[in-house]
Amino acid sequence: MSRAVALRLGAFAGALALAFAGAFAIGSAVDPVAAADPAPKAESTGMGEMDGPGMGGDEHADEPGTEQGHGEGHGDPAAQPPGLAVSQSGYTLVPVTTFFQPKKQETLRFAIHGPDGKPVTKYTATHEKNLHLIAVRRDLSGFHHVHPTMAADGTWSIPFTFTAGGTWRLYADFQPAALEKPLTLGTDVNVSGLYVPVPLNEPAAVSTIHGYVVTLAGKPAAGKEAELTFTVTKDGKPVTDLQPYLGAFGHLVSLRSGDLAYLHNHPAQTAKAGQKGGPGISFGTTFPTAGTYSLFLDFQHAGAVHTAEFTVEVDADGTEIVPPTELPRATPTHASTPHGHS
Repeated sequence: MSRAVALRLGAFAGALALAFAGAFAIGSAVDPVAAADPAPKAESTGMGEMDGPGMGGDEHADEPGTEQGHGEGHGDPAAQPPGLAVSQSGYTLVPVTTFFQPKKQETLRFAIHGPDGKPVTKYTATHEKNLHLIAVRRDLSGFHHVHPTMAADGTWSIPFTFTAGGTWRLYADFQPAALEKPLTLGTDVNVSGLYVPVPLNEPAAVSTIHGYVVTLAGKPAAGKEAELTFTVTKDGKPVTDLQPYLGAFGHLVSLRSGDLAYLHNHPAQTAKAGQKGGPGISFGTTFPTAGTYSLFLDFQHAGAVHTAEFTVEVDADGTEIVPPTELPRATPTHASTPHGHS
């Protein structure tokens, strides 16, 4: 090797040594891992577990004039709403079948597995039922609120007809006897056939269904409790003989567009058999974030349950929802995707 080549190789090796030394010094000075404080461990390991008020808590359980229920009170806007997780607090929603045919009655079966991995067989009734099942297509059409029956082995089942093809969201709303709070677990099932999306209704203060006109008034704001009042009329006259349904004169489910986060609310006024209510039904409701929500109000009149559907835009400051002075004629909405109850 010539002297010139040896000198060039030596210079190159020296430059490499200096570069590595400089990189090591810089890395030691600003190491992002070593310099960062360790992240605090979350107390809750359940993906959607929420113990705070407003989202499944029972902060109103001892207050007169209110019912314990999902979504009541002032929720933590940063917390994850119910219905987004298939498993929470050790309990898991396990469907037996996840593929179905459209417009064909089939048996919908599922179980709730507990922390021991076995189906849960003991529940605490909430709103007169041990378990509420909500089914809705991912475009928020075809809402169904039904009540399956449980076999001795903990398997829930109900004859069910999915009205159209697509991906459907199932919510199981229940309280295990071993748990001091209710849970809402969610999972998707698939329905074969052509998927034709149904656009959301435009935000409006009026909904018509089966000859009834229902109006909505209130000022919802993200992260704050707001009072929503629904008023039921028929043939231009207030309905003053609403019948109790699930222990109240109305039952409200709110779903956030996009991820279908679930809010389950009941009015402050309870209702017992033989009592009459209406025309107004008020709810204390907390929407966790700004966004678009679909509201489904179940009410019972003349022995039949009806569902009025609303689209509500919620912002940070709150926008007043004011019913019109002149009400429209009652015509059914979403005739192609009927609501179901049982």
